[in-house]
Amino acid sequence: MAKRAAKAKTNGAARASEARKTAAKRTKTANAGLKAKRTAKPDVKPKSAAAKPVKLLSGGNPQIAKADGDAPVQAYIAAMPGWKREVGRRLDAIILSAVPDVRKAVRWNCPFYGTEDQGWFLAFHCYTKFVKVAFFGGASLRPLPPGESKQKEVRYLDVHEDDPLDEAQITTWVKQSAVLPARLLSRPS
Repeated sequence: MAKRAAKAKTNGAARASEARKTAAKRTKTANAGLKAKRTAKPDVKPKSAAAKPVKLLSGGNPQIAKADGDAPVQAYIAAMPGWKREVGRRLDAIILSAVPDVRKAVRWNCPFYGTEDQGWFLAFHCYTKFVKVAFFGGASLRPLPPGESKQKEVRYLDVHEDDPLDEAQITTWVKQSAVLPARLLSRPS
């Protein structure tokens, strides 16, 4: 019996030693793999290719982060649902044509348009059944845009799906708005 106990003890020690060696090999292999992963260049797609879909808020208004420049405005327009996207494209083109040096930004999930000297003069926003164009100095425009506001200087134009877009009138309003002093919002930064 003593021989068996001694043999079992020796076999146990040998198995434990073997297990330690195996564990050490596994650890060494795992560490080498981690080191290779850390030094290897990640296989990452550019942000534009892996961009998350834009969340639509109530009324189908795209949720775009606050940012300056044309890119966030174009992202907003691209995310506008259905027929509203074409209205956004046309409005953007009209504004750019009327005021070539226009400043653009997204604020409060809306595209804003302004000039360096006068500040923001226009924004638009998606609602369920229409796109609302806000002229911040609209009370000074001739003829007055049709929609009233709680703020006496602001006037609105609501564009519904089947409404014809009077590009000549909008161009006139945009040109007039671009030279009015900003009354509501801070100047573009």
